[in-house]
Amino acid sequence: MARGQEAADAKSPASAEPHGRLLLVLPFDNRSGDAALGWMGEAFPDVLNRRLNSAGFLTIGRGDRLYAFDHLGLPLNLQPTRATAIRIAQTLDADYVVFGHYYVAANQITADAEVLDVSSLRIGSQIDQQGEADHALETINSLAWKVTRQLDPDYAVEERTFVAADRNLTAEAFQNYIQGVVAENPKDGIAHLREAVRLAPDFATAWLALGRAYFSDQNYEEAAATLGHLRRDDPNALEADFYRGLACFYTGNYREAEDAFAFVSMRLPLPEVVNNQGVAASRRGKDAGALFEQAIASDARDPDYHFNLAVALAHRKDTSGALKELDETLALRSQDTEAQSFEAQLKSADPAKANPDPGHAVADSQGPLTRIKRGYSEAGFRQAAFEMEQVQQMRLASMTQPQRATENVKDGDQFFQQGLVLEAEREYREALEADPKSALAHAGLAAVNERDDDTDAARAEAHASIQLVPNVPAYLVLARLDLQANQLSAAAGDVGDALKVDPASASAKGMKLALERRGQGLP
Repeated sequence: MARGQEAADAKSPASAEPHGRLLLVLPFDNRSGDAALGWMGEAFPDVLNRRLNSAGFLTIGRGDRLYAFDHLGLPLNLQPTRATAIRIAQTLDADYVVFGHYYVAANQITADAEVLDVSSLRIGSQIDQQGEADHALETINSLAWKVTRQLDPDYAVEERTFVAADRNLTAEAFQNYIQGVVAENPKDGIAHLREAVRLAPDFATAWLALGRAYFSDQNYEEAAATLGHLRRDDPNALEADFYRGLACFYTGNYREAEDAFAFVSMRLPLPEVVNNQGVAASRRGKDAGALFEQAIASDARDPDYHFNLAVALAHRKDTSGALKELDETLALRSQDTEAQSFEAQLKSADPAKANPDPGHAVADSQGPLTRIKRGYSEAGFRQAAFEMEQVQQMRLASMTQPQRATENVKDGDQFFQQGLVLEAEREYREALEADPKSALAHAGLAAVNERDDDTDAARAEAHASIQLVPNVPAYLVLARLDLQANQLSAAAGDVGDALKVDPASASAKGMKLALERRGQGLP
């Protein structure tokens, strides 16, 4: 079928009810005629994925996308037709596909995007965005907001919040990050990513990419150190600590490896993570049988988990239990020569040496080593996190509206403290939808607007909050805005009001001291 006919057949209003939130964003097609701008094609899915994840969608990462290309026998740099895009989406079980083009000329970037509903094969109206090429990140973020709104017309986060999300990220740092991600030569990729984090030391996504690049290059010491730059409350922290755990494991730092895997498994107890925590623990001479049992409970079809449990049981001198697990191993992987050899060893062992208390480990250095999982399912990680969020939504739905608003505000405050402003605004707006009289939700939005440099909106939300219930966060937003405008007397009045509400507020006391250093006392 010709491409034009294919588009005509697929084109129709996006009026169908949404049926899922798994979304694939393809690299955008470079229509500029300048190969040097080809790196920008990958910039679109990178930004759109980050924004759509913040909006509650589950996006398919670059690694899984490249896997689908390889699985279908497609060149990794292919710009697929809509028919091929549908095949890719169906391979990945995506509900929607986003694709588009961009054109750069005379320092202007023009981009368009379309959203394909895979189940109905319907394409929504074309989404256009234009801006200065020097501010391409703002253009892409605005486009991402429009895509989100087409997918979810009820999405309430403001466009300015999307645009402000990358305001501290320079164009040069972002370009180096993308060029590092797409580089075919590992050394070139590492060089670009090192430059990206030098230019943007707080760009956690680039630190993760650099750590992954070091790991792929088998430079495990650098990988562990680099991945350690991510804060434990960063959205990428779980993936970072999985690979940091592997990097520590490969350098023989089993204690750090166990701690890293334990951090991940407490939040996302995927079987490969729990297994690796057990392997690291077993290298330290600890009995990890319970962890291997937990991995098997999650995925009984993986022979390595049964093998590792067999090793742990053998160390307890529980020969019959170990042989049972080896039978499971060989049933799943009949040509596992190490398992065959271990089984023969156990069957020839002296029964008199059996552990009289097989429920407890005994010191025994004989036998094979437990097996580490060297990779993880990116889709599994993200799916598990997404499902946890859905469980939270179900829990909120069972609450009264004021209770729901309180929980939304609490989550919004946590997101805001982590620098996740989009997620924070979403929670505050959901709180107001549940309870329009939530003063703290208005205060949260005031802080979001302040972060977005929208002074008028920040003041309006802060005053709306105080009119409902006087509170410290709203007064401090006003105090910071007045201080920024060099209105010291007004700022002092705001701080004084905050201290009347809570005389013990550390934040209000801190601002009081800051004002006094500038010669302004409280009224």
